Amino acid sequence: MNASIYREFENIVIESSQFQRYTRLMGKNSENNKVAVFNQVEFDNHEQVVFCSDKESGLKAIIAVHSTKLGPAVGGCRMWDYAKDEDAVYDVLRLSKGMTYKNAVARLPFGGGKSVIIGDAKKIKSEALFRAFGKQLERLGGTYYSAEDVNITTGDVMTMHKETNYVMGLEGKSGNPSPFTALGTFLGIKAAFKHKHGHEDLNGVKVSVQGLGAVAYTLCKHLHEAGAQLFVTDINQESVERVVNDFGATAVNIDEIYDLDVDVYAPCALGATVNDETIPRLKAQIIAGCANNQLAESRHGEILREKGVLYAPDYVINAGGIINVYYETKPAGYNEADATKHVEGIYDTLAEIFKRSEEEQKSTHIIADELAQEIIANGL
Repeated sequence: MNASIYREFENIVIESSQFQRYTRLMGKNSENNKVAVFNQVEFDNHEQVVFCSDKESGLKAIIAVHSTKLGPAVGGCRMWDYAKDEDAVYDVLRLSKGMTYKNAVARLPFGGGKSVIIGDAKKIKSEALFRAFGKQLERLGGTYYSAEDVNITTGDVMTMHKETNYVMGLEGKSGNPSPFTALGTFLGIKAAFKHKHGHEDLNGVKVSVQGLGAVAYTLCKHLHEAGAQLFVTDINQESVERVVNDFGATAVNIDEIYDLDVDVYAPCALGATVNDETIPRLKAQIIAGCANNQLAESRHGEILREKGVLYAPDYVINAGGIINVYYETKPAGYNEADATKHVEGIYDTLAEIFKRSEEEQKSTHIIADELAQEIIANGL
């Protein structure tokens, strides 16, 4: 491939040395030389998927735009050391679609998109890398707005902002969205408990929290203040020790988290932790956490319903962060009280989803999907 052509289209064209690997990932038919990426379940009619690279900074990233029907695609950027490029593509496609549904159910004038930067955050973070990513956002011309997500801080977003205005959650505006994601998740747990037990008093309730990042730490704070007993795990031992020391939580081994006799299981790390292997082990009657894509497959939602487990659909319960970010776009400027009031509406949205699920005998995630699809089809 001509080097000058590659430089000109470096955010779209894959290097020829990588083409075989990527087309195999995308379902390339070797006989007719056609790429069948559109046949992947995860693709789900994405409007745009962009592969980004920058040799000097080492940037390798993917931007996925699922839908712009309700407005520009908005969703965070996460940095993760994926074992395979295929895993990064799978992740970004699922996350992007989830943002379309999340923004719709939250009644936000945004479409859905997501981005991933591939690599170990402890090793590759640099100003040059984030500025290079900012340039990639700028090239999209406002089709997609990014924000912070896993392993990306407000400071990192501010560095992107040096090259583009197509970022949200900036310092001096709505700022760090994590506390609002945590608040919405906490209120969602209360809504689930109210539906399941007829009251929302969490005093003495046993909650297992898997993953202790910024959102989960604040969630643990809310749960501790409400009197809940916490059982926690994370791959980062320092994060575990912090929650144990600050909130009197009990630390457990990573794999042990699925076997605990608790009332609520809160997945707050990466997705797909509710799967064929873990469902038989889970004893909690409520699954409600801030992780994205908690169900490994859609069918797992129905399995939970049949077992009598109440599942709070992830993109509904964890929408607090994007709701907060939306309020920095208001003409009058960011207002924290207005943002908080909107986040508090997550309680009522989930209560309605739980009610409809019971009445229609459908799993909660199907009800949530139907609600999102109705809003996307008919408008806000």
